[in-house]
Amino acid sequence: MTRPSGDGGSATADEPWVRRLRQAERRRKALVWGLRLLVAAVILVAWQLVGKSDPLFTSYPTAVAQAAWDEITSGALLSAIARSFEILALGLLLGIVVGVVVGLIIGRYSLVASSVEWIISALNATPLLAIIPLVIVWFGLGMESKVVTVFILTVFSMLLNTAAGVHEVEQNVLDVSRAFVASESQVFRKIILPSAVPFIMTGLRISIGRALIGTVAAEFFTGISGLGGLIQKYGASYQTDYMLVPVLTLMLLGVLLTGLARWLENVVAPWRERTR
Repeated sequence: MTRPSGDGGSATADEPWVRRLRQAERRRKALVWGLRLLVAAVILVAWQLVGKSDPLFTSYPTAVAQAAWDEITSGALLSAIARSFEILALGLLLGIVVGVVVGLIIGRYSLVASSVEWIISALNATPLLAIIPLVIVWFGLGMESKVVTVFILTVFSMLLNTAAGVHEVEQNVLDVSRAFVASESQVFRKIILPSAVPFIMTGLRISIGRALIGTVAAEFFTGISGLGGLIQKYGASYQTDYMLVPVLTLMLLGVLLTGLARWLENVVAPWRERTR
C-alpha cells in the first residue's frame, strides 16, 4: 500500500499514520459490532420478559429456539426452505434478467421509453393481491404461478433502477463516443453498462426484499407450501412459537441475501464503496 506523502515521496504501510488509520478503522468496526450485539441482547431480553407474560400472542426466544430445533430435526423447516428458495431464486433471476435488459433499452432509447413508460407505471402501481387471481387462472396452482408472482414483484424495481442508471450517463461522454465513431455495442459495454451497475445493484437489493414478499404471498394464495405454508399451518393452530420460526428464517434469509448483494456490488463496482 502506497500513498503520496507531503514531500512528493510515497507513504508505506509501516508509517505511523497508516497504522493509526488502520487501528481507528478496527476500533470503529469493533464498536459497530458491539452496539449491534447490545441492541440484539436488549431486544431478546425484553422479548423474553414480555413473551413470558403472554406466550400465546408473542411467545419468547427460548420457546422459539426449542420450536426451531423441533422443526429442524423433523426436517420440516429444511424442506420448506428448499421449496421457498427454489421459487425465490427462479423468480428473482428471471426478474433480474428481464428487468436489466428492458431497463437498458428503455433508458437508452427515448422513443421506446415514451411508448411503454405509461404501461410500466400502471403495472408497477397495481397491487399484487389484484394480480394473483389472474396468475392462478393463467398458470394454475403449481410452481409456475409462484415463480411468476415473484417475477412480477421484482422485475419493475430492476427495470426502473437500470433505466435510471442509463439516464445518469453524461451527454458529453456519449458525444465523445460518437466523435470516435464508437459502435452501439461499444457504447453499451464500455459506457452505459458501467454507469448503470451501481443502480442495478441498488435495484437488486430492493428486489431481494420484494422477492421474499412475493414468495410468501405466492405460497399463501397459490397452493400452501414452503415457509409460507408453515406460517399458515402453525398460525391456524395458534402455535406462535412454531410460527415465528419460518418468519425469523425469512428475515435471516433476507439479511444474508442483502449482504451477498452488497459484497457483489463491491466486486463489480468497487469505486462505489470508495465514494461513500
